[in-house]
Amino acid sequence: MRRRDFLMGSAAAAGALGYAGFGRASAPAPQELAIQTARFTFREQPTQGMISLSPDAPPPVICGTQGQPMHLRVRNLTPDYTAMHWHGLRIPNAMDGVPYLTQMPIGGGESFDYTFTPPDAGTYWYHPHCMTMSQMARGLTGVMVIREADDPGFDGDQAVNLRDFRLDDNGAFLPYYTARGAARGGTFGNVQTANWLQAPVYDQPAGGLVRLRVVNTDTTRIYKLHLGTGQARIIAWDGHPADAAVPLPSKKAPLLVGPGQRVDFAVKMPAGEGQTVDLLADLPGAPARIMASLRATGADLGRDLRDLQPLPANPIARPDLTQAEVHDFVFGWTPEGDAPNDGYCGSMGYSFWSINRTPWAGDAPKGTGPLATPDRGRS
Repeated sequence: MRRRDFLMGSAAAAGALGYAGFGRASAPAPQELAIQTARFTFREQPTQGMISLSPDAPPPVICGTQGQPMHLRVRNLTPDYTAMHWHGLRIPNAMDGVPYLTQMPIGGGESFDYTFTPPDAGTYWYHPHCMTMSQMARGLTGVMVIREADDPGFDGDQAVNLRDFRLDDNGAFLPYYTARGAARGGTFGNVQTANWLQAPVYDQPAGGLVRLRVVNTDTTRIYKLHLGTGQARIIAWDGHPADAAVPLPSKKAPLLVGPGQRVDFAVKMPAGEGQTVDLLADLPGAPARIMASLRATGADLGRDLRDLQPLPANPIARPDLTQAEVHDFVFGWTPEGDAPNDGYCGSMGYSFWSINRTPWAGDAPKGTGPLATPDRGRS
């Protein structure tokens, strides 16, 4: 499908649907987000060719409120095509940011208006779904916070974006992936960061209750995480409140957090000025590493974890697993089709994946039907 045909068809569909609630006088003013090249110093020399929503800093935390309309105008200031996906949000399909499926890619100098009302509170994240491997590897991943409609009662809130970069000794990018790595456990970075920093320290109220939002936006690494305190508990997984008690991870039993996953902790801060709570990661063949720290400041607030009420449940349907249909999806590799035409949004120069024993043809292939067609309302 040509870009012009897609855009005209999409405009007609938008007119037919009407997008009730958007475009009225009460609609929010657009928040301007510019995808642009950036630079940032990880080592002695600045790393050029980063991609961010800021010229010299990581992508910001984008905030919204449950049940309140959002209008995000994403402008592409790079020469490559792009699109923005709001990972985990249950929003209209037309706003989901998947090229060729919900929109055409955003070309250089173009923009796209994402308008939606998030039905769920929680911790989410955003990333491109076009030139995905390259743009994510160069930094275009950020945290998205949708606040509860009613204040849950924390004294502080801290987001931590965990991700790797592959850099040489001078801070220049190494190849984002290798064929050997991609065909196995993935191509790992060699610079592990939290919010693009090495072991950053964030001040929080002494004796207060802090919501620590940990997001793994890496393309490959699975983190084994634990906290340097027992005064904490897990309150949410992947955006949604935990509806049962979850054991707090420890050095002996760390929490596995894979790419795209999020975990929210309620942390009781130490009472003493300058004392810290560390977020630690176990890396292969190395001692536990501090990824980020919360530092107590000010007078002791004297809060207690028992002060917190459970987070309100999001309005999601519960699956009926006793009556569920079963569909098998087998993901594997194939030696066939090693150089597909990935179109404008190609992630790699080749593909060797298969789904249900059929080689996957890459981005926007023709004649690829659905893997399954479930009935609405069924599990």
